[in-house]
Amino acid sequence: MPTWNEVDAIILERVSKGESVEKACDELRAEYLKNLSDHVSRPVITYYSGFLQKPPHPAMSINDFDMNGFMAVIHNIECDKGLDLVLHTPGGGTEATRALVEYIYSKFGKDIRVIVPQLAMSAGTMIACASNEIIMGKHSSLGPTDPQVNGVPAMGVISEIKKAIEEIRSDPLKQALWQEVFRQLLPAFISSCERSIAGTQKMVEAWLAQNMFVDRQNPTKVAKLTLDKINSYEDTTEHGHHFLREACIEFGLNVSSLEDDQDLQEHVLSLHHAYVASFARLRSFKFIENSIGASWNVSLD
Repeated sequence: MPTWNEVDAIILERVSKGESVEKACDELRAEYLKNLSDHVSRPVITYYSGFLQKPPHPAMSINDFDMNGFMAVIHNIECDKGLDLVLHTPGGGTEATRALVEYIYSKFGKDIRVIVPQLAMSAGTMIACASNEIIMGKHSSLGPTDPQVNGVPAMGVISEIKKAIEEIRSDPLKQALWQEVFRQLLPAFISSCERSIAGTQKMVEAWLAQNMFVDRQNPTKVAKLTLDKINSYEDTTEHGHHFLREACIEFGLNVSSLEDDQDLQEHVLSLHHAYVASFARLRSFKFIENSIGASWNVSLD
């Protein structure tokens, strides 16, 4: 497979022959996308954020505006063969994620496979959990699906409350200290955290139970146990904690190894490098594209 540098060299060679940088990048991604679709014999959609290369921007995360991109690239695509979704994202809004998953289900049914070339974090992991199979390389990662409320980890807030209760019970004098801590919280903030945790857990449990775990004994119970491991506050270092492939398998997720199919690995990583090269060369910071040539992107222009 071409490395990032080799893909970039291909782009520069095309530019040297008279193509614009934008056209060279777009055509190369389209070629690799079609090659991947031909290999898997069904439609492929990519959702790529440039969050690792571009300055922070709210639109890099999953948001309601992304629905327009998915509508654009699903239009005219064959929906009766299922879908391979190539996903690279830091995560984003819970309700925007719910809407995207339910829309994808309405078009393709539950025959959804998610391919993670590098990172599908937070809400990206939620989307992966909505599939019936996740394909990851040795270098790929998922992350905790614990929600953030106003930029604050909701599970961290609840954990701190439990700690406060325990400390006050053992030493009542610490009540004054904890009162100062919680006085800084906005009204209903704790309730919002509890609500967000419960809602996210229920949503992803249902997706797992109704799709990936549907054939397992007591799928709802298995889904809950899996999510408890993914969202263990004590066993993770931060919201961006990386779960590599082996950890995801241990959690019980249906994960296949990208390296088991060398041709698939070649197509997926070539495509991944094409997106990395595109973000390096273009002002675009998000692409949603399909394997029949439709493209939707968000840029700084």
